Amino acid sequence: MDTSFIETFLAVAEHGSIAEAARRLNLTSAAVSQRVRVLEDEVGARLLFRAGRTVRPTESGIAILDRARNFLKDARDLRSIAATGKPAGQLRLGAVQTALTGLVPGILKRMRDTYPQIEIVITRAGSADLYGKVLAGELDLAVIAHPPFAVPKACDWRVLRNEPLIMLTPSSVKSRDPRVVLATEPFIRQDRKSWAGRIIDGYLRKAGIHPNECFELDGYESIVVMVDQGLGVALVHEWAPPWPEGLSLRRIPVGGDPFRRPVVALWTRATVRIRLVGAFLEEAGKALPIRKAQRTPRGA
Repeated sequence: MDTSFIETFLAVAEHGSIAEAARRLNLTSAAVSQRVRVLEDEVGARLLFRAGRTVRPTESGIAILDRARNFLKDARDLRSIAATGKPAGQLRLGAVQTALTGLVPGILKRMRDTYPQIEIVITRAGSADLYGKVLAGELDLAVIAHPPFAVPKACDWRVLRNEPLIMLTPSSVKSRDPRVVLATEPFIRQDRKSWAGRIIDGYLRKAGIHPNECFELDGYESIVVMVDQGLGVALVHEWAPPWPEGLSLRRIPVGGDPFRRPVVALWTRATVRIRLVGAFLEEAGKALPIRKAQRTPRGA
């Protein structure tokens, strides 16, 4: 059974359109339809039907969707395992938003140039969600904040960036004393349930600061814009640029090393795609300054 036919069926089923599947697969609509018909002949059942302007899986199509996805994933794994030259196959990468705009693009550019045979599928989410997906085997590698607990021995990690804690204020706020500013200005808090929010909460407790909270939300980019609009001040970790444009802010370092946020690449040692993980880390090492406490994947 040709895996390209399965990939085509999945593309149509997931996007609900032969035309969209054709665009994403760089095929003609006629070629997509032909591949689906051949697959239907092989499995002996109709897999798709038209519903108005969309295309939906039939009951038979729905029944094989998960197995088709797993079959395709296993086929890509075989390619990765069997590769004797450069690493090849699919790398499932997760990243938090600030890393996805700051750290990851430079690494992906190097990956594309050096390892064009590696297909990278990206998932964006928060650190805790991505950590869970790595442990569950749903992701091969994630770029996240280091967990606020010991990483299990089944995983390994490498520091990509240490982000200092800073206080953000509108340019109209003249004081640079965190105690004065945080005690007198409205405070926009990073969600304290997030890992970064825990670090910020730890700083406030240690410094004995009880800010006048006006908002609490998850998402550094939103917080930065709200500070720029004069809605309050905030504590954030200074992520890699680019930042939103046109901001008029003061960035004031606070807290020192104990309150930095290490951003790490995290993976499971048992992954069959360890060579692909190693390729990503290799290009990360070239794209980013060398960090302390780096670890190298076993078997890479």
